Amino acid sequence: MITQARSFERRVSSENRMLITPSKPTKPFLKWPGGKRWLTSHIVGLLDGCRFRRYFEPFLGGGALFFAFEPREAVLSDINWDLINTYIQVRRRPMELIACLRQLPVNEATYRSLRNENPKQGSDRAVRFLYLNRTAFGGIYRLNRNGDFNVPFGGGGRTPAPLWEQDLLISASRRLKKASLICGDFEDVLAEAGAGDLVYCDPTYTVTHDNNGFVRYNERNFCWDDQERLAATCQQVARRGATVLVSNADHEKVLELYHSCEVRQFDRMSLLCPDSRKRRPTKELLFVIRPGKSR
Repeated sequence: MITQARSFERRVSSENRMLITPSKPTKPFLKWPGGKRWLTSHIVGLLDGCRFRRYFEPFLGGGALFFAFEPREAVLSDINWDLINTYIQVRRRPMELIACLRQLPVNEATYRSLRNENPKQGSDRAVRFLYLNRTAFGGIYRLNRNGDFNVPFGGGGRTPAPLWEQDLLISASRRLKKASLICGDFEDVLAEAGAGDLVYCDPTYTVTHDNNGFVRYNERNFCWDDQERLAATCQQVARRGATVLVSNADHEKVLELYHSCEVRQFDRMSLLCPDSRKRRPTKELLFVIRPGKSR
């Protein structure tokens, strides 16, 4: 049975803890399928006035919640090395990336050429990643089983220009200065989370049939074994004193994994289909695991 989560208890304030308050967030610089821009106001509302030591986001993607929270100390990670490298390069050299991107024409020939390249330098890989992300069909990030980006050219009005016209890279670079960026498995990263920390997990929504029809992060699906491992890891982190939030599929098997947790259900339109006329309503769940409340 789905229940509505109660308001978060306010935490004892201290100078070394970040305060979650509503503010005008920095916009994510990536277009990311399954991104949580739509959810940020709900979660910020839940956490309004609460204090936390560090913020962990082990399925980083577009980082919408990180940019909305703007924590003073954060550990951001993902299994996708190209994604993490792009964040690192944006933090280090946003102006250099912008200069390179502005030189690239937006057309199918350039897109195909970059898609087929395999740069060795970190900055070159970030330029490729940002260009493809902003010009791909429907903004989809998808790799085949060989690890190759295989999304066709988007055309239309898709362009990387907002990255500099809206100062997205410059703003993101400032926000990332105090964040730790790690490429790794969520279980390894969350081994460092504990008392007073806030953890947000947004895994790929695979359920027991292991066929979610979409690979969001890398060439390997986030399988059901990973779902079970994530649920167990989140319980352990909560027992160590962290507050844990998990977005996941509205599915009976997922509910069983988090049966002892508070849960909120959200209705929204799926944005994965580029044709807005074909988008359908979908439901997602947000699980709340309070410190010491796990089974």
